[in-house]
Amino acid sequence: MSGYGKSAVNATKAVEVINLSKTYGSGVQAVDGLSLAVEKNTIYALLGPNGAGKTTTISILTTLASPSAGTARVLGYDVVEDERAVRRSIGVTFQEMVLDQALTGRQVLMYHGRLYGLSSTECRRRSNELLSLVDLSDSADRKCRTYSGGMKRRLELARALVTVPNVLFLDEPTLGLDPNGRTRIWTYIADLMQRTELTVLLTTHYLDEAEQLADRVGIMEGGRLVADGSPSELIEALGADTVTLRGEGSSPALIQRLRGLDEVQGITAVDGGVLIGVSSSSRRIAEIVAAAGEVDFRIKDVSVAKPNLGSVFFKQTGHEMKNGENV
Repeated sequence: MSGYGKSAVNATKAVEVINLSKTYGSGVQAVDGLSLAVEKNTIYALLGPNGAGKTTTISILTTLASPSAGTARVLGYDVVEDERAVRRSIGVTFQEMVLDQALTGRQVLMYHGRLYGLSSTECRRRSNELLSLVDLSDSADRKCRTYSGGMKRRLELARALVTVPNVLFLDEPTLGLDPNGRTRIWTYIADLMQRTELTVLLTTHYLDEAEQLADRVGIMEGGRLVADGSPSELIEALGADTVTLRGEGSSPALIQRLRGLDEVQGITAVDGGVLIGVSSSSRRIAEIVAAAGEVDFRIKDVSVAKPNLGSVFFKQTGHEMKNGENV
Protein backbone atom coordinates (compact mmCIF):
# COMPACT_ATOMS: atom_id res chain seq x y z
CA MET A 1 0.00 0.00 0.00
CA SER A 2 2.95 2.32 0.45
CA GLY A 3 2.88 3.11 -3.27
CA TYR A 4 -0.35 5.06 -2.94
CA GLY A 5 -0.47 8.58 -1.56
CA LYS A 6 1.40 9.33 1.64
CA SER A 7 2.86 6.34 3.42
CA ALA A 8 0.64 5.13 6.22
CA VAL A 9 2.44 1.92 7.13
CA ASN A 10 2.96 3.07 10.73
CA ALA A 11 -0.58 4.30 11.32
CA THR A 12 -1.62 3.37 14.86
CA LYS A 13 -5.37 3.42 14.16
CA ALA A 14 -7.31 1.65 11.45
CA VAL A 15 -9.84 4.51 11.35
CA GLU A 16 -9.46 7.96 12.85
CA VAL A 17 -12.11 10.69 12.64
CA ILE A 18 -11.50 14.16 14.08
CA ASN A 19 -14.21 16.85 14.28
CA LEU A 20 -15.83 15.57 11.10
CA SER A 21 -18.83 17.42 9.70
CA LYS A 22 -20.96 17.10 6.60
CA THR A 23 -23.58 19.64 5.54
CA TYR A 24 -25.59 19.10 2.39
CA GLY A 25 -26.66 21.90 0.05
CA SER A 26 -30.11 21.99 1.58
CA GLY A 27 -28.52 22.99 4.88
CA VAL A 28 -29.02 19.59 6.48
CA GLN A 29 -26.22 18.80 8.93
CA ALA A 30 -25.82 15.04 8.53
CA VAL A 31 -22.61 14.78 10.59
CA ASP A 32 -21.76 17.34 13.25
CA GLY A 33 -18.28 17.43 14.82
CA LEU A 34 -17.87 13.65 14.96
CA SER A 35 -14.70 12.20 16.48
CA LEU A 36 -13.96 8.50 16.91
CA ALA A 37 -11.10 6.03 16.63
CA VAL A 38 -11.08 2.36 15.66
CA GLU A 39 -8.15 0.17 16.69
CA LYS A 40 -6.66 -2.25 14.20
CA ASN A 41 -7.95 -5.84 14.17
CA THR A 42 -11.14 -4.95 16.08
CA ILE A 43 -14.85 -4.73 15.33
CA TYR A 44 -16.48 -1.34 15.88
CA ALA A 45 -20.27 -1.11 15.69
CA LEU A 46 -21.80 2.27 14.88
CA LEU A 47 -25.42 2.45 16.04
CA GLY A 48 -28.11 5.08 15.83
CA PRO A 49 -31.65 5.75 14.63
CA ASN A 50 -32.32 6.48 10.97
CA GLY A 51 -30.97 9.92 10.09
CA ALA A 52 -28.33 9.87 12.82
CA GLY A 53 -25.50 10.19 10.27
CA LYS A 54 -24.14 6.63 10.19
CA THR A 55 -24.36 6.05 6.45
CA THR A 56 -23.01 9.53 5.68
CA THR A 57 -20.04 8.80 7.94
CA ILE A 58 -19.31 5.55 6.12
CA SER A 59 -19.70 7.30 2.76
CA ILE A 60 -17.03 9.79 3.79
CA LEU A 61 -14.70 7.10 5.13
CA THR A 62 -15.00 5.16 1.87
CA THR A 63 -14.36 8.31 -0.25
CA LEU A 64 -17.85 8.42 -1.75
CA ALA A 65 -18.67 11.72 -0.07
CA SER A 66 -16.47 14.67 0.82
CA PRO A 67 -16.49 16.13 4.34
CA SER A 68 -17.48 19.74 4.86
CA ALA A 69 -14.98 20.06 7.71
CA GLY A 70 -12.70 17.94 9.86
CA THR A 71 -10.36 15.06 9.12
CA ALA A 72 -10.86 11.37 8.43
CA ARG A 73 -8.13 8.79 7.91
CA VAL A 74 -8.17 5.09 7.07
CA LEU A 75 -4.91 3.31 7.93
CA GLY A 76 -3.38 6.76 8.13
CA TYR A 77 -4.47 7.75 4.63
CA ASP A 78 -6.49 10.95 4.38
CA VAL A 79 -9.83 10.19 2.71
CA VAL A 80 -9.60 13.38 0.63
CA GLU A 81 -5.89 13.67 -0.16
CA ASP A 82 -5.20 9.94 -0.52
CA GLU A 83 -8.51 8.56 -1.74
CA ARG A 84 -6.89 6.06 -4.14
CA ALA A 85 -4.87 4.52 -1.31
CA VAL A 86 -7.98 4.33 0.86
CA ARG A 87 -9.93 2.52 -1.86
CA ARG A 88 -7.12 0.00 -2.35
CA SER A 89 -7.26 -0.84 1.37
CA ILE A 90 -10.95 -1.34 2.00
CA GLY A 91 -13.97 -3.51 1.28
CA VAL A 92 -17.48 -2.07 1.41
CA THR A 93 -21.12 -3.08 1.43
CA PHE A 94 -23.93 -0.53 1.55
CA GLN A 95 -27.60 -0.61 2.48
CA GLU A 96 -28.51 0.12 -1.13
CA MET A 97 -27.42 -2.82 -3.24
CA VAL A 98 -25.40 -2.03 -6.36
CA LEU A 99 -24.94 -5.00 -8.69
CA ASP A 100 -24.70 -5.28 -12.46
CA GLN A 101 -27.90 -7.16 -13.21
CA ALA A 102 -26.50 -8.51 -16.50
CA LEU A 103 -23.62 -10.35 -14.78
CA THR A 104 -23.75 -13.71 -13.08
CA GLY A 105 -22.85 -13.98 -9.42
CA ARG A 106 -19.52 -15.56 -10.33
CA GLN A 107 -18.72 -12.82 -12.83
CA VAL A 108 -19.40 -10.12 -10.23
CA LEU A 109 -16.72 -11.59 -7.98
CA MET A 110 -14.27 -12.40 -10.77
CA TYR A 111 -14.45 -8.92 -12.33
CA HIS A 112 -14.10 -7.24 -8.96
CA GLY A 113 -10.99 -9.26 -8.14
CA ARG A 114 -9.40 -8.57 -11.53
CA LEU A 115 -10.09 -4.84 -11.17
CA TYR A 116 -8.11 -4.94 -7.93
CA GLY A 117 -5.17 -6.75 -9.47
CA LEU A 118 -5.74 -10.37 -8.42
CA SER A 119 -4.65 -13.06 -10.84
CA SER A 120 -7.27 -15.13 -12.66
CA THR A 121 -6.30 -18.16 -10.59
CA GLU A 122 -6.63 -16.28 -7.31
CA CYS A 123 -9.92 -14.70 -8.40
CA ARG A 124 -11.33 -18.11 -9.23
CA ARG A 125 -10.20 -19.58 -5.91
CA ARG A 126 -11.55 -16.68 -3.88
CA SER A 127 -14.83 -16.62 -5.82
CA ASN A 128 -15.48 -20.31 -5.24
CA GLU A 129 -14.65 -19.99 -1.55
CA LEU A 130 -16.90 -16.99 -1.03
CA LEU A 131 -19.79 -18.31 -3.12
CA SER A 132 -19.79 -21.35 -0.86
CA LEU A 133 -19.63 -19.15 2.25
CA VAL A 134 -22.71 -17.17 1.28
CA ASP A 135 -24.55 -20.24 0.01
CA LEU A 136 -24.64 -19.17 -3.64
CA SER A 137 -22.60 -21.94 -5.26
CA ASP A 138 -25.68 -23.45 -6.92
CA SER A 139 -26.72 -20.03 -8.26
CA ALA A 140 -23.26 -18.77 -9.21
CA ASP A 141 -23.88 -18.86 -12.96
CA ARG A 142 -27.31 -17.25 -12.88
CA LYS A 143 -27.75 -13.57 -13.76
CA CYS A 144 -27.98 -11.26 -10.76
CA ARG A 145 -31.34 -10.00 -11.98
CA THR A 146 -32.79 -13.41 -11.12
CA TYR A 147 -31.53 -13.25 -7.51
CA SER A 148 -33.79 -12.50 -4.57
CA GLY A 149 -33.03 -9.55 -2.31
CA GLY A 150 -31.37 -11.81 0.26
CA MET A 151 -29.21 -13.48 -2.39
CA LYS A 152 -28.07 -10.10 -3.71
CA ARG A 153 -27.11 -8.97 -0.21
CA ARG A 154 -25.06 -12.11 0.33
CA LEU A 155 -23.34 -11.61 -3.02
CA GLU A 156 -22.46 -8.01 -2.15
CA LEU A 157 -20.85 -9.16 1.08
CA ALA A 158 -18.86 -11.79 -0.82
CA ARG A 159 -17.69 -9.10 -3.26
CA ALA A 160 -16.46 -6.92 -0.39
CA LEU A 161 -14.31 -9.82 0.83
CA VAL A 162 -12.77 -10.85 -2.51
CA THR A 163 -9.60 -8.80 -2.07
CA VAL A 164 -9.12 -9.62 1.65
CA PRO A 165 -9.28 -5.93 2.61
CA ASN A 166 -7.46 -4.34 5.55
CA VAL A 167 -10.58 -2.47 6.66
CA LEU A 168 -14.11 -3.71 5.99
CA PHE A 169 -17.00 -1.23 6.08
CA LEU A 170 -20.36 -2.95 6.43
CA ASP A 171 -23.57 -0.90 6.34
CA GLU A 172 -26.33 -3.25 7.56
CA PRO A 173 -24.46 -6.33 6.23
CA THR A 174 -26.83 -9.02 7.48
CA LEU A 175 -30.16 -7.21 7.10
CA GLY A 176 -32.67 -9.71 5.75
CA LEU A 177 -30.49 -12.78 6.34
CA ASP A 178 -31.80 -15.65 8.44
CA PRO A 179 -30.01 -16.45 11.74
CA ASN A 180 -28.02 -19.26 10.14
CA GLY A 181 -26.80 -16.96 7.38
CA ARG A 182 -25.81 -14.29 9.86
CA THR A 183 -23.90 -16.83 11.96
CA ARG A 184 -22.00 -18.15 8.95
CA ILE A 185 -20.95 -14.66 7.86
CA TRP A 186 -19.69 -13.65 11.29
CA THR A 187 -17.88 -16.96 11.83
CA TYR A 188 -16.03 -16.40 8.57
CA ILE A 189 -15.14 -12.81 9.45
CA ALA A 190 -13.93 -13.88 12.93
CA ASP A 191 -11.70 -16.50 11.31
CA LEU A 192 -10.39 -13.92 8.84
CA MET A 193 -9.58 -11.54 11.70
CA GLN A 194 -7.55 -14.26 13.42
CA ARG A 195 -5.50 -14.86 10.27
CA THR A 196 -5.09 -11.22 9.18
CA GLU A 197 -5.18 -7.72 10.67
CA LEU A 198 -8.68 -7.10 9.34
CA THR A 199 -10.62 -4.30 11.00
CA VAL A 200 -14.42 -4.08 10.71
CA LEU A 201 -16.58 -0.98 11.09
CA LEU A 202 -20.26 -1.82 10.77
CA THR A 203 -23.68 -0.34 11.23
CA THR A 204 -26.45 -2.71 12.24
CA HIS A 205 -30.00 -2.76 13.54
CA TYR A 206 -29.34 -6.14 15.14
CA LEU A 207 -28.35 -5.09 18.65
CA ASP A 208 -27.46 -8.64 19.62
CA GLU A 209 -24.86 -8.61 16.83
CA ALA A 210 -23.29 -5.47 18.19
CA GLU A 211 -23.41 -6.65 21.79
CA GLN A 212 -21.91 -10.06 21.08
CA LEU A 213 -19.43 -9.23 18.33
CA ALA A 214 -18.20 -5.67 18.71
CA ASP A 215 -15.10 -4.74 20.68
CA ARG A 216 -16.42 -1.17 20.89
CA VAL A 217 -19.73 0.49 20.16
CA GLY A 218 -20.44 4.07 19.19
CA ILE A 219 -23.97 5.49 19.32
CA MET A 220 -24.82 8.43 17.06
CA GLU A 221 -27.72 10.84 17.41
CA GLY A 222 -28.18 14.02 15.40
CA GLY A 223 -24.84 13.61 13.64
CA ARG A 224 -22.92 13.43 16.91
CA LEU A 225 -21.36 10.60 18.90
CA VAL A 226 -23.32 10.44 22.16
CA ALA A 227 -21.75 7.26 23.60
CA ASP A 228 -18.61 5.24 22.99
CA GLY A 229 -17.16 2.23 24.79
CA SER A 230 -17.12 -1.52 24.98
CA PRO A 231 -20.59 -3.12 25.18
CA SER A 232 -19.94 -4.20 28.77
CA GLU A 233 -18.80 -0.70 29.80
CA LEU A 234 -21.87 0.95 28.33
CA ILE A 235 -24.24 -1.61 29.87
CA GLU A 236 -22.63 -1.52 33.32
CA ALA A 237 -22.95 2.27 33.39
CA LEU A 238 -26.75 1.89 33.45
CA GLY A 239 -26.82 0.03 36.75
CA ALA A 240 -27.85 -3.49 37.66
CA ASP A 241 -31.49 -3.19 36.56
CA THR A 242 -33.43 -0.82 34.34
CA VAL A 243 -36.93 0.39 35.23
CA THR A 244 -38.91 2.23 32.56
CA LEU A 245 -41.92 4.32 33.58
CA ARG A 246 -44.28 5.70 30.97
CA GLY A 247 -47.27 7.88 31.60
CA GLU A 248 -48.59 11.41 31.84
CA GLY A 249 -47.27 14.22 33.97
CA SER A 250 -44.11 16.22 34.54
CA SER A 251 -41.02 14.14 33.74
CA PRO A 252 -38.65 16.79 35.22
CA ALA A 253 -40.58 16.73 38.51
CA LEU A 254 -40.48 12.95 38.56
CA ILE A 255 -36.75 12.89 37.86
CA GLN A 256 -36.12 15.37 40.68
CA ARG A 257 -38.11 13.23 43.12
CA LEU A 258 -36.44 9.98 42.05
CA ARG A 259 -32.98 11.44 42.63
CA GLY A 260 -33.75 11.43 46.32
CA LEU A 261 -34.16 7.65 46.43
CA ASP A 262 -31.42 5.29 47.58
CA GLU A 263 -29.64 3.06 45.05
CA VAL A 264 -30.85 4.99 42.01
CA GLN A 265 -27.79 5.11 39.75
CA GLY A 266 -29.01 7.06 36.77
CA ILE A 267 -32.19 8.68 35.43
CA THR A 268 -32.85 9.66 31.82
CA ALA A 269 -35.89 11.38 30.35
CA VAL A 270 -37.33 9.54 27.34
CA ASP A 271 -40.47 10.01 25.28
CA GLY A 272 -43.43 9.76 27.62
CA GLY A 273 -41.49 8.88 30.74
CA VAL A 274 -38.16 8.05 32.35
CA LEU A 275 -35.51 5.34 32.29
CA ILE A 276 -34.11 4.53 35.76
CA GLY A 277 -30.99 2.56 36.63
CA VAL A 278 -31.23 0.87 40.04
CA SER A 279 -29.11 -1.63 41.91
CA SER A 280 -32.10 -3.83 42.77
CA SER A 281 -35.43 -3.27 41.07
CA SER A 282 -37.24 -5.83 43.23
CA ARG A 283 -36.54 -3.77 46.38
CA ARG A 284 -37.07 -0.34 44.80
CA ILE A 285 -40.03 -0.68 42.44
CA ALA A 286 -42.61 0.14 45.13
CA GLU A 287 -40.67 3.27 46.15
CA ILE A 288 -40.40 4.37 42.50
CA VAL A 289 -44.15 3.97 41.92
CA ALA A 290 -44.91 5.82 45.15
CA ALA A 291 -42.56 8.65 44.15
CA ALA A 292 -44.41 9.01 40.83
CA GLY A 293 -47.68 9.36 42.72
CA GLU A 294 -46.22 12.08 44.95
CA VAL A 295 -45.53 14.33 41.94
CA ASP A 296 -48.81 13.42 40.21
CA PHE A 297 -47.12 11.44 37.42
CA ARG A 298 -49.84 9.05 36.22
CA ILE A 299 -48.18 5.76 35.31
CA LYS A 300 -49.52 3.90 32.28
CA ASP A 301 -46.79 1.30 31.96
CA VAL A 302 -43.94 -0.06 34.06
CA SER A 303 -41.30 -2.43 32.74
CA VAL A 304 -38.29 -3.92 34.46
CA ALA A 305 -35.32 -5.47 32.65
CA LYS A 306 -31.72 -6.37 33.06
CA PRO A 307 -29.81 -3.77 31.04
CA ASN A 308 -28.48 -4.65 27.62
CA LEU A 309 -27.29 -2.71 24.62
CA GLY A 310 -30.90 -1.95 23.74
CA SER A 311 -31.24 -0.19 27.10
CA VAL A 312 -28.13 1.87 26.35
CA PHE A 313 -29.49 2.77 22.92
CA PHE A 314 -32.81 3.81 24.45
CA LYS A 315 -31.11 5.96 27.07
CA GLN A 316 -28.86 7.74 24.58
CA THR A 317 -31.36 8.32 21.76
CA GLY A 318 -34.82 8.08 23.30
CA HIS A 319 -35.68 5.49 20.64
CA GLU A 320 -36.47 1.83 21.12
CA MET A 321 -35.07 -0.64 18.64
CA LYS A 322 -35.84 -4.32 18.26
CA ASN A 323 -33.38 -6.57 16.48
CA GLY A 324 -33.38 -5.90 12.76
CA GLU A 325 -35.86 -3.04 13.04
CA ASN A 326 -35.17 0.40 11.59
CA VAL A 327 -36.11 3.27 13.84
